[in-house]
Amino acid sequence: MLRKIKPPASLVLTNYLKQCNEPPWTSYFVKYSSVINDQRGHSHFNWKVGDSNYHILRTGCYPYIKYHCTKRPYTDLSMDNQMMRIIKVLNLGIPTLLYGIAAIFLISHSEVVYTDKGNVLIYFLLEEKKGSLH
Repeated sequence: MLRKIKPPASLVLTNYLKQCNEPPWTSYFVKYSSVINDQRGHSHFNWKVGDSNYHILRTGCYPYIKYHCTKRPYTDLSMDNQMMRIIKVLNLGIPTLLYGIAAIFLISHSEVVYTDKGNVLIYFLLEEKKGSLH
């Protein structure tokens, strides 16, 4: 049986931000089944792409991983990341599961992210106007 090689979620994140010419912000979902979840345990962190630093808010909301990316200067986010982890454990992940289930019905747009390990479809609640500040 042949297995499809999936790109890591971090590669999809980087490539999408590059495809959009390092936008001020973006927010998207990617299916767990489409990527290797190489950022597990990271909820709020910095991510460098080209000349930009992004603050990434990331959460699993089955069947998706949700990313919210905002271009901002580097800041130590380790305490924020720890606090987000504690909150997720305390609420047993129920709110994020409900968010994922709701997203199945609310997603209205998708785009392809191109990677050297295969192309991945990402999803949006609404189509974003590339480069917009809001």
